[in-house]
Amino acid sequence: MEQSYEWQFFRAGDVDQVVIRTGQDIAHIGELDKKLWVALACPTRGIEFDSATLDLIDVSKDGRIRPPELVAACQWAVARVKDPQVLADGGDVLQLSSIDETSEEGAMLLAEARRVLAIAGQSDARSITLAQVQERLASLQALRFNGDGVISAATAQDNEALAALIARIQDAYGSMDGCDGVAGIDRVRAEAFFADARALQTWFAQAAELGCQLTPRTQALAAAEAVNAVQAKVDDFFARTGLVAFDPRAQAPLNPTEEGYAALGTQVLNNGSDCIAALPLATVTGEHVLPLVQSVNPAWAAALQTLREQAVQPVFGEALTELTQVQWDLLKSTLSQCQAWLAACPATPLGSLPESEVQALLVGGLEADLLALLDQDDAEKEHSEQAMALEKLIRLQRDLLELLNNFVSFSRFYRREGAAFQAGTLFLDGRSCDLTVEVADAAAHSALAAMAKTYLAYCECRREGEKKTIVAAFTAGDVDFLFVGRNGVFYDRAGNDWDATIVKLIDNPTSIGQAFFSPYKKFLRMIEEQVAKHAAAKNDLVNTNLGDSAAKLATAPKELAPAAAPRKTDVGTVAAIGVALGSLSAVIVGIFGKFIELGPWIPMAMLGIILAISGPSMMIAWLKLRQRSLGPILDASGWAINGRMNINLGLGRSLSQTGKVPLNAKRNLADPFADSHKLRNSLWVLAVVVLALLLAWRLHWLDTVLPTKWQPKPAATAAEAPQAPASPASPETGGAAAQ
Repeated sequence: MEQSYEWQFFRAGDVDQVVIRTGQDIAHIGELDKKLWVALACPTRGIEFDSATLDLIDVSKDGRIRPPELVAACQWAVARVKDPQVLADGGDVLQLSSIDETSEEGAMLLAEARRVLAIAGQSDARSITLAQVQERLASLQALRFNGDGVISAATAQDNEALAALIARIQDAYGSMDGCDGVAGIDRVRAEAFFADARALQTWFAQAAELGCQLTPRTQALAAAEAVNAVQAKVDDFFARTGLVAFDPRAQAPLNPTEEGYAALGTQVLNNGSDCIAALPLATVTGEHVLPLVQSVNPAWAAALQTLREQAVQPVFGEALTELTQVQWDLLKSTLSQCQAWLAACPATPLGSLPESEVQALLVGGLEADLLALLDQDDAEKEHSEQAMALEKLIRLQRDLLELLNNFVSFSRFYRREGAAFQAGTLFLDGRSCDLTVEVADAAAHSALAAMAKTYLAYCECRREGEKKTIVAAFTAGDVDFLFVGRNGVFYDRAGNDWDATIVKLIDNPTSIGQAFFSPYKKFLRMIEEQVAKHAAAKNDLVNTNLGDSAAKLATAPKELAPAAAPRKTDVGTVAAIGVALGSLSAVIVGIFGKFIELGPWIPMAMLGIILAISGPSMMIAWLKLRQRSLGPILDASGWAINGRMNINLGLGRSLSQTGKVPLNAKRNLADPFADSHKLRNSLWVLAVVVLALLLAWRLHWLDTVLPTKWQPKPAATAAEAPQAPASPASPETGGAAAQ
């Protein structure tokens, strides 16, 4: 059993990814299980990769690269070099000694490379560059015959008849762009044109065989067309006259009624109106006679005149003004063969060409001249194809390994070397975001990208009249000051700076620490909003009351204005406020007392309170951070990611970095504009001291610190209690005792 190729893998993003470093790795890429590929498709546009190379690999020309196309490109390149290691070494300079001349394809490539170098005056060169091949292709494109199989009117040069023929074929059969960008025709279109011309020639020759004796052929064609144009309406007219002859009562129903004409009178009419064309050709009577000139339906007057001139006159020898049913049947019988011949006319883009013109096209020698131009262009086709193949080989030598490390594995991304899908770096909110992807439609992209469980900011970028949209992943730091409308600067991979503005946000946690403080920040924001709303409402109420009072004072007569009465304090209100404050203080003291009674368990209680507040937020954040993935972000951009490609905390911190002062920098921490917080700091210190003293008292830590005279005396027991001196017996007591 043949042993399979020995691959190496590395672990990144919780996925085993293959290591692709050598030419043998490239040569055996088709043997790697597709389930181990990181991506199964990628777009040819919108990524940081040479689109010309991607277009050469995209054989289907659907704008996407898939595994079969990538494997085919690897096999194509490996088959044309002696050692596949040159494909891993890279570079856009191909050594001639690297081409495998033992194969037919390799020998043709080597010959073309030497031909290109000879044309460039470097026959002794041992290598060829991509620039030299592209220069040769550009010169080929500028030649009259460039081997692309397309010729244009300009190719005919001074032959005006041939140039006109090429333009005529383009108009009738369409055109295609040559490699020089000029529209022209290829051999298929030229051969189709002359094949259709011969079909018309054969059709003209079949007129006698089909029994159409009317000559010339143009007259027979015109007569048959004239009869076909009115045959249905003429047959309809004579059918109506037959019914009237059978029963005169049918005359009124078979002719237009007054009500019908009244309905027509409400419309905007012309001789071509459909409602007029639907009427009979003439007034239906019992006579089987159709007028051709007078008293005819104006919508059909022109067609009847053509019938009279093109068919009636050639057949009957005179231009009749009326046509009986017998004459009409004879006319149809005479021209039936011509009609059959007309029906046999081949349908071609050439239309209805006269026989003389068809003959001129076929016997004038233009066909041979046109095919000669195509033959001359085909003679250069082989050189053009080999030059393009040479360009493809050099491009694959330069780009193939990098593409594999951005498709089969994401080693370029996890080594932080700049993956193909990374559009650049966004600087915003005091940090840089390296995970940025170009998107075509933010709304459509966000529907799927939300599954990445990552904090995403969609930014609209503008530069020198250009505009594009990117999505940036914020994977570390806080997100308190990220909001729609905030501006930043985006640097693309070429170093160009763009003005970036946030247009859409997808909220997700960035770290456990950020989730810990999130409930407190939300609570403070809620308090601030409520206080602001309440203050605004009170302010509006006060302003309204002041305005009303001022209006009353301004309009009231002075003698009617009441004297200001001294304001009295409501004793009941004061008492109610006192009771409320007393109840609140009692509750607070009770809670604080119970809290102090916990003694050594106070730290655990505080920890429990903190966990009760921040625990759920931290748990949700932990679950989402475990699911944070690169896959949905790229899937929404047209990729087909085969694995989850997790973004853990370590990778996240490297993708979003905050600004740091250099270690060797000197810092002056004295901020002359810093806010003064002396009172607040003093209150905090006092609260901490009081809490520490209460805790020390409850834990009896003060017993070993305070002097003995300051310590509280312990309560005396019953045995140690001093005896009270005996009091003298009273007379009553003594007498009782004596008794």
